[in-house]
Amino acid sequence: MKYTRLTKQQLEELHKEFINFLATQSITSDEWKTLKEEKPEVAEEELDVFSDLVWEGVLTKVGYLENVSAQHMHLFHCSEKEMKLISVKVRNPEADLTTKAGFNWFKKNWQSDYVEYLTASKAYSEDKNLDKFNLIKQGAVITKGELYQWFEKAIQAP
Repeated sequence: MKYTRLTKQQLEELHKEFINFLATQSITSDEWKTLKEEKPEVAEEELDVFSDLVWEGVLTKVGYLENVSAQHMHLFHCSEKEMKLISVKVRNPEADLTTKAGFNWFKKNWQSDYVEYLTASKAYSEDKNLDKFNLIKQGAVITKGELYQWFEKAIQAP
C-alpha cells in the first residue's frame, strides 16, 4: 500500500465508487461478501488498492496545502514542477493562530516585528503525490489556497 487505507467513514461515503471499482475487478456483491468471509486478506488487499486509487486521484488535484499550529503557518503551493512555501512565524507567545482570537491578533499585526516570513521552493522528488501525502501525514490540510495567494500578493507588494 502506497498511502493509507481510507477510514470506514470515507469508504462509506465512497460506497458507489467502491462498487464500481469492484465491478471493474469483475467482483459481484455476492462474491464480495464471500471474499470478506472466506478470504479476508484478499478483501483487505482490494480495500488497499481502492484506497490508493482514491488517494492518487485526490493528490493529483491538490494545488494548495496548509499546516497551521499555534505559532506557525506553513502555506504550500503545489505547482507543476515544484512546491513553493510561505512560512509564517509568530513571536508573540500569547497569540495562538489556531484560535479565532489568535488569528484576529495576527490579522491586525501581520506586518509587525512579532511576525517573521520566509519563502522557499523545492523540486519534487520522483513521486510528486507522495511528497504531498507526506505533508498531509504531518498535519497539512488541502485548501483552495486563499491564504497562500493573499500572502503572495502582500509579500510582493511594494
